[in-house]
Amino acid sequence: MKNKIIIEGARENNLKNISITIPKHSIVVFTGVSGSGKSSLVFDTIAAEAQRQLNETFTAFARNRLPKYGQPDVDHITNLSAPIIINQKRLGGNSRSTVGTITDIYALLRLLFARVGEPYAGNSNAFSFNDPEGMCPQCEGLGTMVSLDLDKFLDLNKSLNEGAILHPNFKPNSWYWKLYTLSGLFDNDKKLKDYTKKEWETLLYSGDATIALPSQGGDVHSKYEGLIPKFRRLYINKGIESMAEKNRQVFERFTTNAPCDLCRGQRLNEKALNCKITGYSIADLSAMEVSYLQDLLNNLHIKSVAVLLDQLRERLKQLNDIGLGYLSLNRETSTLSGGESQRIKMVRHLSSSLSEMMYIFDEPTVGLHPSDVHRLTELFVQLRDKGNTVLIVEHDPEVMKIADHIVDMGPNAGSHGGEVLFTGTYRELEKTGTLTGKYLGSHVPLKQNSRPYSHVYPIRQATAHNLKNVSVDIPAKVLTVVAGVAGSGKSSLIYEVFARKHPEAVVIDQSSVYSSRRSNPATYTGILNDIRTLFAKESGVSAALFTTNSEGACSNCQGYGMIWTDLAFMDGVKTVCEVCDGRGFKEAVLSHTYRNKSIYDVMTMTVAEAWAFFNDVPPIAKMLAVLSEVGLDYITLGQTLDSLSGGECQRLKIAMELGTTSNIYILDEPTTGLHMSDVAKLVAILDRLVDAGNTVVVIEHNVDVIKRADWIIELGPGGGSNGGTITFMGTPLQLLNAPDSITGKYLATEGLT
Repeated sequence: MKNKIIIEGARENNLKNISITIPKHSIVVFTGVSGSGKSSLVFDTIAAEAQRQLNETFTAFARNRLPKYGQPDVDHITNLSAPIIINQKRLGGNSRSTVGTITDIYALLRLLFARVGEPYAGNSNAFSFNDPEGMCPQCEGLGTMVSLDLDKFLDLNKSLNEGAILHPNFKPNSWYWKLYTLSGLFDNDKKLKDYTKKEWETLLYSGDATIALPSQGGDVHSKYEGLIPKFRRLYINKGIESMAEKNRQVFERFTTNAPCDLCRGQRLNEKALNCKITGYSIADLSAMEVSYLQDLLNNLHIKSVAVLLDQLRERLKQLNDIGLGYLSLNRETSTLSGGESQRIKMVRHLSSSLSEMMYIFDEPTVGLHPSDVHRLTELFVQLRDKGNTVLIVEHDPEVMKIADHIVDMGPNAGSHGGEVLFTGTYRELEKTGTLTGKYLGSHVPLKQNSRPYSHVYPIRQATAHNLKNVSVDIPAKVLTVVAGVAGSGKSSLIYEVFARKHPEAVVIDQSSVYSSRRSNPATYTGILNDIRTLFAKESGVSAALFTTNSEGACSNCQGYGMIWTDLAFMDGVKTVCEVCDGRGFKEAVLSHTYRNKSIYDVMTMTVAEAWAFFNDVPPIAKMLAVLSEVGLDYITLGQTLDSLSGGECQRLKIAMELGTTSNIYILDEPTTGLHMSDVAKLVAILDRLVDAGNTVVVIEHNVDVIKRADWIIELGPGGGSNGGTITFMGTPLQLLNAPDSITGKYLATEGLT
């Protein structure tokens, strides 16, 4: 049995004491509805235990410096391999992190230029924009300069006393405001437009004064600092990445961001930029799309660096093969989608010769056009054939087809899931009665009668990013799907052009709804206020007791239920609070009940359970019904928002917007994370919005959503510079016979009736 992972008595989250045997050296796909227990089994049990046991092999000294992994709730697991977890978490990073640096391709390019670039500029560090030896001295390797926009920061028609400094942290009577009004350097009633040149210099840059700022403990003395250096020190130098969303929005309101005029946005100093190979600088090569750079290097033959060139070609080929040939090496990692981030992580492991590893993927087809999925499946086969075990959580039937073994979880979500319904092959799964099996044996029909439209939203000669002078009409009051391969220009057309032209549109993307560790679905939707009121009325006490943000919070963990330990440069560690046992409330609060349930009992209910519990309380029941309608009936009311996936965040936003009045809705791949059987529910919601008189525009790859659209706009034909044109406009029926449509060709081979 050494060739099988044996799991006995798994009870993590909603898993119901399951025991299962998983073949090693195989591709194993885990499927089932959202919330059925797939991630609990694969990530929270198998991956967590593998990571924990791997850490146990290090010395106590090393373990104390590694992230801590708690033991999952399982009786026994045997025959685990060392794990490599490749999830959808965005790479993030600051503006110094690029596709080139994260894949180490830029490091190879630096070495190439250090060896054969002319004129000689120095070692590889001389070509690093993150090293003082290579970075542009003006922008320090960022390529852009963020500066204070004085036109937005100051109102010249006002005096300091009247609030001439418009930033909210400098408003009258604030601490920062007093640094100027108590300096004695200005007439505080004088309008800024009347300032002399010297007064302007003093206000903006520097002045000689020590200010006594009154406080409860006596005067605090501070040295005068001009507005521009002060703003740079307080905000610009700290970086936008570390700011909360609210502070970031304020920051962006008062700043401008433009390419550095010294390096022209190329990040490097003059010496590095002047060093070239066949007429190209390292910045030139980094700005090329991967596919073009691959072609260029394929035709470059320099005997002294032949091995280095082979390594570069191999890395670039892997990026291209995985469907990311449209990216450039200078693309910042913070701008990559979750799907792009996951595929970038894959590239880092493809050249590895390690075997007997366990690769774990979380919905790797996210963001991929159906015609590109085969590229991904080929990579899974390569990993398996090297002697590795490949575990994949996935909904896409094309990935299931290449699986050696499939595990179907269910039967439903949350407390109604957590069971293994099926194990076996794809053909065997098709014949079962599970939700997955039923879907695989059926086909969603192509819409025959599309809704007519009487007017349109025109877009003319759009050129954002890779768009090539695109002119197209978005039909009003119908469901429009924007399709095309990754990088074809879909987001550029809809977000950069259409949404900016119509700021009134409701944009529902997959960005996080997380605002703090206390945030959860109950607080986000506002129903917690109604729930607290019910408990307060029933118990005759203050409603403030029934929240972890106020009087009812556990004093040990401040209501978080967890204790966080900061490990500085490593991932932080969280442990369950021993005082409240993770509940977050004081013990006395839990003695107050509503219908025999404590506030903690209610917060641990799933949406479906809470809907049944509060079905006679209209404001609560109505919101819970909408959450259930968008496919979130399995999440709990108290689940932290940072634990939700991108798709779940998006559906939570959809639920919040269903009751609002708007003319235009824009959604970005709303099927992300949805089981095939739930897609029909999503289409019904989109139809509901259209039937209410709204225009709904959806960026989507899912075939079933494309089939049910009224109108389809496809961009392509490829990604990056090979995209940016309209390859099709029309109804789903017309798409079938469109000669230039990749999506149409794919649909034609899938069987549409």
